[in-house]
Amino acid sequence: MFVRWSNLSLDAEEQRSLPGYRDAAVVRRFDAPEALESTFYEVRAKSALNRVPAQSRMPFRWTINPYRGCLHACRFCLSGETPILMADGRHRPLSEVEVGDTIYGTRRAGDRRRYALGSVLARWSVVKSAYRIHLEDGTELVAGGEHRFLTASGWQHVVGAAPGEPERPHLSVGTALMGTGRFAAQPERSEDYRRGYVCGLVRSGGPAAEDGGRHDEALRFCLALTDVQGLARARAYLDSLPVDARERVLVPAGGGNRRADAAVEDPAPLERVRALIRWPSWPSLHWCRGFLAGVFDGAGQHSELALRILAPDPQVLRHAAQCLERLAFDTSCDRRNDGLACLRVRGGLPAHLRFFFLTDPAITRKRSIEGQPVSGSPGLRVAAIDPLGELELHDITTSTRDFIADGVVSHNCFARPTHTYLGFNAAEDFDHQIVVKVNAPEVLRVELARPSWKGEHVALGTNTDPYQWVEGRYKLMRGIWEALRDHANPCSVLTKSPLLLRDLDLMRELNERTSFSANLSIPTIDERAWRATEPRTPHPRARLEAVAALHEAGITVGVLIAPLMPGINDDPRQVEEIVELAKAAGASSIGGIALHLRGEVRQVFMGWLRGARPDLVERYEELYRRGAYAPVEERRRLAEMVRRGPFLPGSGFEDPSTRLNLRGDLAKRSPAPARAPPAAQDSLF
Repeated sequence: MFVRWSNLSLDAEEQRSLPGYRDAAVVRRFDAPEALESTFYEVRAKSALNRVPAQSRMPFRWTINPYRGCLHACRFCLSGETPILMADGRHRPLSEVEVGDTIYGTRRAGDRRRYALGSVLARWSVVKSAYRIHLEDGTELVAGGEHRFLTASGWQHVVGAAPGEPERPHLSVGTALMGTGRFAAQPERSEDYRRGYVCGLVRSGGPAAEDGGRHDEALRFCLALTDVQGLARARAYLDSLPVDARERVLVPAGGGNRRADAAVEDPAPLERVRALIRWPSWPSLHWCRGFLAGVFDGAGQHSELALRILAPDPQVLRHAAQCLERLAFDTSCDRRNDGLACLRVRGGLPAHLRFFFLTDPAITRKRSIEGQPVSGSPGLRVAAIDPLGELELHDITTSTRDFIADGVVSHNCFARPTHTYLGFNAAEDFDHQIVVKVNAPEVLRVELARPSWKGEHVALGTNTDPYQWVEGRYKLMRGIWEALRDHANPCSVLTKSPLLLRDLDLMRELNERTSFSANLSIPTIDERAWRATEPRTPHPRARLEAVAALHEAGITVGVLIAPLMPGINDDPRQVEEIVELAKAAGASSIGGIALHLRGEVRQVFMGWLRGARPDLVERYEELYRRGAYAPVEERRRLAEMVRRGPFLPGSGFEDPSTRLNLRGDLAKRSPAPARAPPAAQDSLF
């Protein structure tokens, strides 16, 4: 973890203002393997001590975070031309989707994944290597290699990992994707389309009625609509054709649907209305699309099971059937129990969406697919994957953690919204735009000297690791330790990095003057699990060596098996091995903390889980359905696992964590209870 910085180059100094900081940040870029594609913003912070939110349930109230941001990259991307399914039932190119837009994604509901509405939280673009994925139905998707799509076997990346990196599930020829199938083109609002729409909307209510035989003076027609969207479109199209029609709303005495009566009283517009609703001898495809949209707005029904068109006029159904046939739909004509004829579009959700895209009805509530189950579709098997070189790609972060891209379910990047108030996007900027509080030691000294400061315990490493590799360049922790030492302020540190041994001399001095302890996080010692879950962090064995070095120096040092994740790293045999090695290294305590899923962390973790262990998704959704913490019973189970380890008995620590106290008179304690052999646990990898 020690980095030689003397031979690294620095680009010309730049300046940038970041919200929340009074002075402009100094922008630096280092030519080092670990720092490639990363930018560091040196800022002068207003404060160093940060209060820990009460809802976090931590046993301390204050922390210090000299760095903001994380270098662990997770980047997805698609071509900006990729059509995205929006909440109104239409599609829009990805490059035109904006923050705040409502889109369709998916959610788990029971044992099924279903379509659900979500919002766009962030968007960005990047230039990177791209691939073209060809599907059997003719769909072509352009995406980055890290992008993931939902398949019949769970989430899969476009391509496999680079040589030397952990294996990851990825697409191959024959892989079946999940979704609705390729999106159809949306219609142009040509004059023929507008004429067809008005004809379909008017005719769907029955034959146009002449008012009292005064056909030379007035023509009235009834639009049996309750939806403003259909009425507004009809008014706009009549105005553009043009027809001067007035509207009035009728409410039957017995309640029921409102109806809008459009009255035309000028003989000249009257003839134009008659022309609009006259059946064409051979309509264009534009007219067919508009007519079907109008008929559906006026007399259409849509549910999970069926898309129907009902009309009292047989001519309407006959023309609708002819239009559907020209657009290559499979239909059937049924008669309901009430005797009303019904034209049905067959083919399930893929056919229904194709109908909506091709015809574009105005009434969006009838186009809803919310709650419908996600399934596969004919033609969604991968036919080929071709590399394209570097292209500009786009991506969004959504509240559903995914979106529908040209008919397939597409994963998105889970941003850390806390980065947005600094003026960064909430996605990959979090991974590559690192804020460095260069004055943290000086500000801390001022804060510790204030009369209002009561000398409370300060815990470092509770948010971002203070010993991430860039600390080797800035050395902020030395000044922070010196300030805490000089004020004899109780403190502790949690890290994954042996880099903390660089400051061992200051830790000894802290240990002599006040209460100080160090903790190394070691959730697993399995090589493959470490590479897959904690890339670019020090090897777990190196962390155990740091535990031994701290113990030898007389520092109180502990090990946190954190987070403990049900079904992933809570196998008693795995926990027991870490306990045994930590004891041998001289750990004074061993803690186990159940996984917390607060805020953005929930989205990040659940997205990862869907790709790595889709079989556990339902279990975790149930465990964390009430909030950021697992149920008390589950936390107690995990706590007991660490507390009653087979090597040494121990006493509990306040929930949600537990500790094995390896000091004290163990002979006075009762032996650990006997346990049944551990149940088999599926491997994560």
